[in-house]
Amino acid sequence: MVEAVDVGERRTPRPDRGGILSEPLDDWLAGLLGRAPADPAPFARALTHGSQGTENYERLEFLGDRVLGLVIAEWLWEVFPHDAEGQLSKRLNALVTGAVCADVAREVGVRDHLRLGKQARDDGAIDSDNVLGDVMEALIGAWYREAGLDAARTLIRTTWGTRVHADAKAPQHPKSQLQEWAAAHNRRAPSYAVADRSGPHHAPRFTITVTVGKDEASATGTNKQEAETAAAAALLAKLGG
Repeated sequence: MVEAVDVGERRTPRPDRGGILSEPLDDWLAGLLGRAPADPAPFARALTHGSQGTENYERLEFLGDRVLGLVIAEWLWEVFPHDAEGQLSKRLNALVTGAVCADVAREVGVRDHLRLGKQARDDGAIDSDNVLGDVMEALIGAWYREAGLDAARTLIRTTWGTRVHADAKAPQHPKSQLQEWAAAHNRRAPSYAVADRSGPHHAPRFTITVTVGKDEASATGTNKQEAETAAAAALLAKLGG
């Protein structure tokens, strides 16, 4: 007796993709990129943290960081035709920070597909701005390598969305603002020092103290730049600047 098969339950077999990507990951990448990647290996690498002891995202992150900067710079050039170079630079710096890249990564679902070693996962790397931001840039690098600049541009503009339009006025970086405050009040330039470094290598925490004359403030971040920015903002708030 032949068993009846419900044809509505049949699925079209997927091509053999070498076992590198799981079906949920394959579907997620297809949704993110517009199609499944032809070569899955770079995307698996882009999602792999060094704690796995295999090839990881670092080289692709290096490339993706440069592609992201170019695409955002081009986009700002188009959107703000009357901005001077300094204003465009401030906007660019605000849009390519690790924190923004990490926010984009969270929004598109990167956390669900990260490949982490047990210790890194236990240490909270799955929600680290450093890790998520680097992985997002690595994915951009992998997509650029496979599909070219136009495809990378589409990915970046889609995932960054309205962020490029968020501020009608170019934001001023807290460190620049603090330096201007010091000059305007005849103070020495701000001095930054590492007060503490803690956490594992893949998810460090830096505490930075910034001093202007007798005034100082401290803040913590996942890297020195982030901590310095937060410390400058804290001191400006204290000074009323």
